[in-house]
Amino acid sequence: MMDPRNRRPEPDPDVTGDAVIGRAIKRTLVVVLLVVLLVALISFLFESPPMVPGSGATEPGARGLTVPAHWIPKVIFHDCGAAAGIGFVHTNGAYGDKLLPETMGGGVAFWDYDNDGDQDLVLLNSGHWPWHDSARGNENMLALYANDGEGRFTAVPASSGLEFFGYGMGLAAGDYDNDGWVDLFVSGVGTNALFRNLGGGRFQEVTRDAGVHCSPQDWGTSCAWFDFDNDGDLDLFVCRYLRWSREIDFEANYQLPGIGRAYGQPWNFPSTFPALYRNNGGGKFRDVSAESGVQVRNRATDVPLAKSLGVAPLDLDNDGWLDLVVANDTLPNLVFHNERNGTFKEIGAASGLAFDNFGATRGAMGVDAARFQDDRSLGISIGNFANEMTAFYVSRDEPLVFADEAITQGIGQATRFSLTFGVFFFDYDLDGWLDLLTANGHIEDEIEKVQPNQRYRQPAQLFWNARGRDPRAGFVPVPVEKSGQDLFQPIVGRGSAFADIDGDGDLDVVIAQINGPPMLLRNDLAPQPNWLRVKLAGTRSNRDAIGAWVKLRAGGRTLWRQVMPTRGYLSQSELPLTFGLGKATRVDELTVQWPDGTSQRVDPPALNRLVTITEP
Repeated sequence: MMDPRNRRPEPDPDVTGDAVIGRAIKRTLVVVLLVVLLVALISFLFESPPMVPGSGATEPGARGLTVPAHWIPKVIFHDCGAAAGIGFVHTNGAYGDKLLPETMGGGVAFWDYDNDGDQDLVLLNSGHWPWHDSARGNENMLALYANDGEGRFTAVPASSGLEFFGYGMGLAAGDYDNDGWVDLFVSGVGTNALFRNLGGGRFQEVTRDAGVHCSPQDWGTSCAWFDFDNDGDLDLFVCRYLRWSREIDFEANYQLPGIGRAYGQPWNFPSTFPALYRNNGGGKFRDVSAESGVQVRNRATDVPLAKSLGVAPLDLDNDGWLDLVVANDTLPNLVFHNERNGTFKEIGAASGLAFDNFGATRGAMGVDAARFQDDRSLGISIGNFANEMTAFYVSRDEPLVFADEAITQGIGQATRFSLTFGVFFFDYDLDGWLDLLTANGHIEDEIEKVQPNQRYRQPAQLFWNARGRDPRAGFVPVPVEKSGQDLFQPIVGRGSAFADIDGDGDLDVVIAQINGPPMLLRNDLAPQPNWLRVKLAGTRSNRDAIGAWVKLRAGGRTLWRQVMPTRGYLSQSELPLTFGLGKATRVDELTVQWPDGTSQRVDPPALNRLVTITEP
């Protein structure tokens, strides 16, 4: 069998690898200094008092430009969860001890588990602590709902074999054995699980046999299927938050004035390493975490340099190999550059993604990445802790050099007081420009006693990409009258995902919350612009085509979308790609860049439908 590395041309050394990294290091100090001065100036000019996210008047867009209210489209989201048949209610098992995992869970995933062409939904519960309620500790924490294609859901019995009895955190759906059925990995506190999809609505738990089990000391969070070695099958990356036990939590004994014992800060707990499992085929994985370079230590103390909550696999430098951006809570974010030989090189500081513009770490949660403009530049958004604005890093001339443009892009000021977990790019109004949605909620249920400008329950925030109206405008916070009360209902938001649940072409949303039902938000876009949905099927590449890019030209614009279900926090969005076409009446060009490096030009399809493209 031909080595997959021989299928692609060698990348230009002037734009990838060590040459770029070297130039990045030399420029880092200059870039940071300039950005710090810019941020300080803009913060001074546009400082504002605390505000409730999503409920104010139209905010200034990027660079302080005021966007007229009539520019923002009216797209109402309706919470249809109960009416659609979703009976799930999250529970964190809290009974007063304030144990840190209780406030961190809530993964969700859209996936087509039964191959009927529509998007099904799986929700993950946290559960009950066995030392408090051993009987309820044996309850299944997974809830699978089958979609009828029109957005109505039916609970799938646990007899399907999809049963998880741990304290759940994150979900990752991917066809790891390339048999045409999407499988499911579940992360949790002290346990995880891999479920092989057997077809016909049946699953088999294969965790230990596959080699992806963990130790009782591991706390898995966000997880991702991706093909890091370009051999045509999916490997698995698992974020791990920190070393936790009930005993460590009590020893830390975190306290807040006026509250007493509270949910602890991560610096009270030892750090740890993420895990990387290479797919060896035949349903077997090998733990390559140490040899691959994803276990990074502090050079001064030799302790692990990761408290990871979110991961975004993406090709940062367009060399055809997937890299990783890992969001760390109170530690520098990690950037693993794929060295194309089975190893990664950590370049977080050199890339500009490790810190904020002042060189400080933040409480990073979820992360997502996209080409949000008409060019190949990347935007990477990371949700951060309260009083730390959501990050919005943008690449420029050098593909491995980023600067946080949250303020100048219109994201920063509006997110300053939110505690953001879920974050993802999607085109909610189908105008062809990717928008941004964040799911918010504090970790401490009594936080307003010590911080009057904070609330435990917080509304989501939706940012409209106004570049279609004015290229200088960037993103604009959407007020409640433009998207409805349901979307902005204050909740303790955690995981979030998007999919077209009812086959009408626009993207619907699910947001999980602590100790409550998920919000399943149906997008009622009307009148509806033209659109195209694209599903890829790999043959030489992995079956799901995870990592592939699709480029579409229409109406004088170029749109890019990547097949990457791992988005945000603990969650997975659908595999099919949605292209909003606005007023365009035809597709001029459609090109697929498959994960194995080959390109395929496709005859322009008709609009307003889902098309499936198979790798030749």
